Amino acid sequence: MFVVRPVEAADIPALEALASVVTPGVHTLPRSRATIERAVERSLASFAAEPDLPSEESYMFVLEAPDRGIAGSAAISATAGSSGTFFAFRNDVIQQVSRDLNISHNVHALTLSSDLTGHSQLSGFYVREQHQHGNEAALLSRARLLFAAAAPQRFSDRFFASLSGYTDGDGRSPFWEALGRKFFQMDFLAAERLIEGARNRTLIVELMPHYPVYVPLLSGEAQAAMGQVHPEGELPFAILSSEGFEPDEYIDIFDGGPILRAHKSALRSFSATARRIVASEAADADPATRGMVLLATARDERFRAVVAECTRPELSDSVVLNADLQRSLDVVAGDTVLCVPL
Repeated sequence: MFVVRPVEAADIPALEALASVVTPGVHTLPRSRATIERAVERSLASFAAEPDLPSEESYMFVLEAPDRGIAGSAAISATAGSSGTFFAFRNDVIQQVSRDLNISHNVHALTLSSDLTGHSQLSGFYVREQHQHGNEAALLSRARLLFAAAAPQRFSDRFFASLSGYTDGDGRSPFWEALGRKFFQMDFLAAERLIEGARNRTLIVELMPHYPVYVPLLSGEAQAAMGQVHPEGELPFAILSSEGFEPDEYIDIFDGGPILRAHKSALRSFSATARRIVASEAADADPATRGMVLLATARDERFRAVVAECTRPELSDSVVLNADLQRSLDVVAGDTVLCVPL
């Protein structure tokens, strides 16, 4: 049984092994041993903290199977740009009017924006051998939101996820070639390594254009890449869309990848979440009332999440967990869990 749990220091070698096979240009996992260690240390400190309001905390989770080890990881930050300002390009429409010529038309433009600073950010999603995973990938992605539902004081009411944009087999980004390269004077992969996937570094506002970029002036290839997700981002895009996220007016400033946003009231892990009392082992319920659900501990310490076939939460005030599920979740009869339809 796959379990999602907070990362531990002992997971660093496994995370390093995962990072070694991530496609270049796809900004998911930290790449180097040092950056992985920093991310794990920050996560451990964040889980140990007891904030009243979201601040600089960042929480990393791993997907683990007893017989297969660490199969993936994902993260969520309490506030994007907590140590600075999170930057994205906002799609704007600039109206141009000439009364003398009686001409009026709209021009698509990109404006460097810090609007997303303060939102909680989902990031770092990666599953080894994605094509072999079904419900486990959804478990890993959505467990972050179940944690936010269990500890709402740690997070904003608004969430977003920035997905990797289109790059070719050589890691070349058409959007970067048309825009970013002209200001950074380096190729896309070198720039990603320089900032380690971050979008809140001071050098971004120092180097990126401060005035609107007129989209018609970009190459056709670059325009076509705007808002397009990298093939490895199709799985998280589908999961997040099913959760309630939608592409909005923002795109990534480096590769033009889509940024998905949602208020928590629109997300299934919040609106459909119900608290259920854990029952002791019992006979199987009526098969007609059972379905695949996400189960998570209703606490922010020793957080655990699994996917299992149980009584659907809308049909009962309790959920029957067998001994294996209780061990996986680290709960006992009488504890409260979060139960959400898959």
